[in-house]
Amino acid sequence: MPLTPPTEFYKSEFLHLLWRETMALTQSSNFGTSSSLFTLKSFLIWSFTLAVCLLVVGFPLVVLMATVAFLLSMVLQSVMPVSAVLLVAGSVIGFNVLAVLIGASVLTLKGIHPHEVRWLSWLHGEADDIHTSIYAACPLTCDTEPKF
Repeated sequence: MPLTPPTEFYKSEFLHLLWRETMALTQSSNFGTSSSLFTLKSFLIWSFTLAVCLLVVGFPLVVLMATVAFLLSMVLQSVMPVSAVLLVAGSVIGFNVLAVLIGASVLTLKGIHPHEVRWLSWLHGEADDIHTSIYAACPLTCDTEPKF
C-alpha cells in the first residue's frame, strides 16, 4: 500500500514532486543491503568511539586546551571585549568536533571497520579472554560440591 502525503503537501507542487520521487526511490532501491548504510554505520561508530577516547583518554589534552583557551580569551578580551570568550570557546569546540569527524572519515574511507580493531572489544560488549576473574573464596569453595 503506497504512502500518501498529508493534504498540506498538495498545496505545493514542488513538495508533491519531492514526495513522489522520494517514495519511488525508497521502493526501488534496497537500503537493507546497501554498502552506504554499512559505511554510515561505520562512520557513526567511529565518531562515537573517537569522541569518547578524546574525553576519557585525552583528558590531559582537554585540560591543556582549556588552559590555552582561557589565556587566549584573556588576551583577546582587550581587543574584542564582547565576543572574545565566545570566539575562543567556539573555536576550541569546533576544532575538537572537526578533528573527531575528520578522524572518523579517514578511518571509514580506509575501510577499517570498528569490529576489526582488536582493542575495541569494550565497544562491542565482548568479554576479554585474557583477564579471567579469580574470586577470593574460590580456593575454599571451588572443589566442594553442594550438599542437598
